[in-house]
Amino acid sequence: MGEAWRKRRYKAAFIAKLTDCQAEATETQIWIEFAVKCQYLDPESGRNLYKTYDLVLGQLVSMTKNAPNWLID
Repeated sequence: MGEAWRKRRYKAAFIAKLTDCQAEATETQIWIEFAVKCQYLDPESGRNLYKTYDLVLGQLVSMTKNAPNWLID
């Protein structure tokens, strides 16, 4: 997310970095599922983490849709 924040001068670069962040968050969700299935993480903790990442993804999608509001001059 830090890279995306630094790219706020350029809409296309900002959106590209936000898209990368979304992909990374989704990948983390997959690893959370994997950790639960392998019993490295208890199911309740896994659900809580997964839900947290859903919130993060929602915020990233919202930022992407409203990118001009986040750009700096």
